[in-house]
Amino acid sequence: MEVTYSVRPSYDMLHVEKFSMDMQGEKMISNQVRRIATSAIALVLMGTMGVVVSATSANAAKAKVKTITVADINSSYSAMKLLRPITALGKGGVTAILPDEVSSNRWVDFDAPDLKKALLMAGLKASQITIENSQGNDATAISMAQAAILKGDKVIIYCALDSATGATIEADAHKAGVKVIDYDRLVLGGSDRYYVSFNNVTVGTLLGNGLVSCIAAWKIAAPKVIVGVGSPTDNNATLFADGYDAVLNPLFTAGTYKLEATLAGTWTPSQALTEFQQAYTANPTTNALLSPNDENAAPIITYLQTQGVKPDTFPITGQDATATGLQNIVAGYQCGTVYKPVPLEAQGAVALAMYARANKKVPNSLDNSTTKDGTTGKEVPSLLLPPQWVTAQTIEKTVVADGFVPASQICTTAALQADCTTYGIH
Repeated sequence: MEVTYSVRPSYDMLHVEKFSMDMQGEKMISNQVRRIATSAIALVLMGTMGVVVSATSANAAKAKVKTITVADINSSYSAMKLLRPITALGKGGVTAILPDEVSSNRWVDFDAPDLKKALLMAGLKASQITIENSQGNDATAISMAQAAILKGDKVIIYCALDSATGATIEADAHKAGVKVIDYDRLVLGGSDRYYVSFNNVTVGTLLGNGLVSCIAAWKIAAPKVIVGVGSPTDNNATLFADGYDAVLNPLFTAGTYKLEATLAGTWTPSQALTEFQQAYTANPTTNALLSPNDENAAPIITYLQTQGVKPDTFPITGQDATATGLQNIVAGYQCGTVYKPVPLEAQGAVALAMYARANKKVPNSLDNSTTKDGTTGKEVPSLLLPPQWVTAQTIEKTVVADGFVPASQICTTAALQADCTTYGIH
């Protein structure tokens, strides 16, 4: 018996074009042939469809992974949702260790909740997230990092108290295969990390230019300036000083301004006040202060008020756009602050962390700069965001409009409400 047939498969029909066979058992053979042919084609179709489905699924999965950019990071946190396919590729938790509750209220009021929100929106479970504050204690920071490593976390987001402690933490993490994101402050002598912050030399430049513009606006005829400094153990303080020194030193050299004193440096407000009082007592005709942040400026402003200093007569700078700093600005005791939108920085850290957690290369669209480690000489891959100088005239359209500090936290007294009305803050 000879059987010949040709088949043209499709998803909805089977064509059997020709059969030649013995007449005996024709019906049985014909049925067998049909079953064999149908089964064969079904297998072919299933295989073909499997390939199509697999390819489609792969393409769909690939299509869902969007390379995010720094420009995608905004106050709505929408960029975090784009990270979920990357998050799904990784395993393990993330621990964030913040430095203290003294140097700035941002660590408690902004960074901690913003990091948690960003991590959750990026697709981590609450059980995979640990956010802690080392309360200014080196040993506590090291203990927190060791605990994160022991429990199997894959990434540590760390804001360093000082570089020596940070280098110890990063060395331990590196040995355990745990990635570290230097958050806000670069760890000098660190290893195997990314860095996310604002452009801190630019922060200093804004402080310097802000003081210059305020001295002119407040008509300080013979500026006599005390220069404040952040903690010597914080690399950011060095970068801030690089920025404002480049603005002010030529004015001191030319005799346009007089440098009365440069303070030793600290991020502890009470210590900043002590340093200022000593310098002010020795130089009682001082009439301007370069303060590196709002927290250091606040007790100094209170002290100057007790000395009879009036609004718009003693320019003082600041940084971090704290509620207290903004109040001092609208009241005329601080001339401006450097606004650094913490929600953007937190999201930047989480974006880097999700790539590191999944062992994926961070795209160039996020790794938008490098920062030189002054100890190792190496360039550290960095995500740097732009800061802004904010004055009373621009508080409403920046800090308030972004929801960073609502007007209700600024305009808290009758006098401040009147000042807020003057500057359109509501």
